[in-house]
Amino acid sequence: MAGSKFHNLDPGSRAIILAEFLVLIGVFVIGVELLRLSGFEGIPAYGEGILLLHCLAFTFPIQLSILSVGLYNQKIRETFRGVIRRLLVSIALGYFISSVIYVLTPLDVLPGNFRELLYAAVMMGLTTIRYFALKMQYEHMGRKRILVLGAGERASIIEKRMRRKSDRVSFEMAGFIRMPGDSDEGIKRETILELDQPLESFVLANGVEEIVIAADERRANLPVDSLFLCKLRGVEITDIIDFIERESGQIAVNLIYPSWVIYSNGFHSTNYLRSSLDWVCNTFLGLIVLFLTWPLMLITVIMIKLEEGIRAPVLYSQERIGLNGQPFNIYKFRSMRTDAEKDGAKWAQKEDPRVTKVGNFIRKYRIDELPQIYNVLVGDMGFVGPRPERPAFVKELVLSIPYYNQRHNVKPGLTGWAQLKYPYGSTEADALEKLKFDLYYIKHRSFLLDLLILVRTAEIILFGKGR
Repeated sequence: MAGSKFHNLDPGSRAIILAEFLVLIGVFVIGVELLRLSGFEGIPAYGEGILLLHCLAFTFPIQLSILSVGLYNQKIRETFRGVIRRLLVSIALGYFISSVIYVLTPLDVLPGNFRELLYAAVMMGLTTIRYFALKMQYEHMGRKRILVLGAGERASIIEKRMRRKSDRVSFEMAGFIRMPGDSDEGIKRETILELDQPLESFVLANGVEEIVIAADERRANLPVDSLFLCKLRGVEITDIIDFIERESGQIAVNLIYPSWVIYSNGFHSTNYLRSSLDWVCNTFLGLIVLFLTWPLMLITVIMIKLEEGIRAPVLYSQERIGLNGQPFNIYKFRSMRTDAEKDGAKWAQKEDPRVTKVGNFIRKYRIDELPQIYNVLVGDMGFVGPRPERPAFVKELVLSIPYYNQRHNVKPGLTGWAQLKYPYGSTEADALEKLKFDLYYIKHRSFLLDLLILVRTAEIILFGKGR
């Protein structure tokens, strides 16, 4: 089975990460030299470790902030003006993190307005890099030419799920070849090829670098000898499920079969050491977030009381399904009217009329989720994982959506891969889409993926993308 890669680490993103890192280092070194020429004393020499610490306190927060606002995402859909806006946010955030580092460590702040001038220079340098990167279409670096064997139902998921240019920045489609047994209700708008030569000849003549196997009926229908020759010539052969997983960050639930799960890399079992480390990390992070956000929670309590009266309840709890299908009570700031579910449990809707004015704001910036820190501290949830659903919905979804119960194999979380990739869900169809991302997370779950999700969640909070 083909392995999956994170889109955030494609060749284009790696190139721009390196370019921006060199800009940051260059600005810092030039700034230090100008500071020496200006006559400031006490500037550490390059051989001293203290200057390296200053450099790290300057560069690392900025690049971490750029990652957190989504600028290292290959498939970001932003105009140049939108990129500039995100750069401003990331540099301001980097300046704040750097300032906290200077407060919490014995590092002395460099003299004068040196730091402020450095950040202004960095803004100009990064803007220039981004301008030329967009002009040169950096996201197309490492782009592959793809040929799909199949034009039926399985192949049509590419047409349906990857319609936009941003969905295809990492590959160029050579076309689809209809195979025996393919459904007629498959590809509608894409190029369907009729081969008048052996497959391996067409592949070599047209610069095809990868063949995606997407035939509806593969048994005795695939040109095995031709595929073998293509493989020997360095052409990558990929199953449609692995291709969708790699390009979209989700697992196509409607296409998978038991043998794929059995032979696929991933879905590692949770061991005692991993569980213990998860608990320690979640508890430590929970205490830090609680310490940093308690003033915000106090303000939220006051605003809810001002809008709905002194006797209005501030918190509400709901039963949710957690690890191994066990129920637990989740706690949130109340964002809906007290009579929101007088007619029974309902899916939350976009522009839901039951949401209060304060509720709309705290949902947008995920402030309503802060009381769930308690759930993290007592071990019901982690910071990263599938969002827990209500028992009434789970009973329906388990019956109608295949593999839905598998999302209960890991602890639910405050945020998750599905929340980054598909931030709104109010129907059974939305639940299916989120399950595809949840299964991807469960398959690839690791400390680094959790860290990436936590950093990228900042984009949702900073730009008010929560629901």
